[in-house]
Amino acid sequence: MSAETHEAHSSSEYIKHHLQNLTYGKKPDGAWGLAHTAQEAKDMGFWALNVDSFGVSFVLGALFLWLFSRVAKRATTGVPGGLQNFVEWIIEFVDNSVRGSFSGKNPLVAPLALTVFIWIFLMNLMDLLSVDQVPQLAGALGLPFFKVVPTTDPNTTFGMAIAVFLLILYYSFKVKGPGGFFSELAFQPFGKWGMPFNLLLEGVNLIAKPISLALRLFGNMYAGEMIFILIAIMFGAGWGFGIFAGVLQWAWAVFHILIITLQAFIFMTLTIVYMDMAHQEHH
Repeated sequence: MSAETHEAHSSSEYIKHHLQNLTYGKKPDGAWGLAHTAQEAKDMGFWALNVDSFGVSFVLGALFLWLFSRVAKRATTGVPGGLQNFVEWIIEFVDNSVRGSFSGKNPLVAPLALTVFIWIFLMNLMDLLSVDQVPQLAGALGLPFFKVVPTTDPNTTFGMAIAVFLLILYYSFKVKGPGGFFSELAFQPFGKWGMPFNLLLEGVNLIAKPISLALRLFGNMYAGEMIFILIAIMFGAGWGFGIFAGVLQWAWAVFHILIITLQAFIFMTLTIVYMDMAHQEHH
């Protein structure tokens, strides 16, 4: 094997390793445990659990709840401290977004929007951690893989999108009634004579909502993680590439802060808009 072929093979293995989730499930031999190869994780099938995505998202969600509840309990009516002022600014920002996009009356929408925005932002923020240090720490603990960015896992993004979709269906039935909901699917936009086309178009439009929510977030964060991994490979290609990689890594990290925030904002905004559509009655 030539040096070039060996280097390409090493780079390929490096990328595959950093993009592989820590998966727990039932192995082909019938035993339950962690997958130590990508093929083992694949063979575990649909019911396998990506432990890293689940664990990191759970910890970040708990951190968000603890931090905001702590600020709420210690809130003062006088001049707020730095943390209280920051939390109040976020809540006001989300509240203004809800007021601008949601025309109905539902006390769940604002807390839902706040949770979606902060939780996704925190999960996206993990992308700024070193792509090597976390897997190396996991390896020292005996774990074969570890992805620290839950939103680069489609299971995470689709889980959140499906949860929002179920809320859309629930409030569509609750506000419009079963008859109103199905008549909206059957008679919009071409009237009763265009029922087959209406059902096709509205059905596709309905199903596209969770798919677009999940794939947009996953695609952007996965691409960002891939760029960080490719930049990390450049550090091993000589000191010249290493210097360039250091500058490129810093520049991409600064730009990625915008992507991290924007993706959380887009998911939140679309959630509010879809909830507003679920509360609107068509006559």
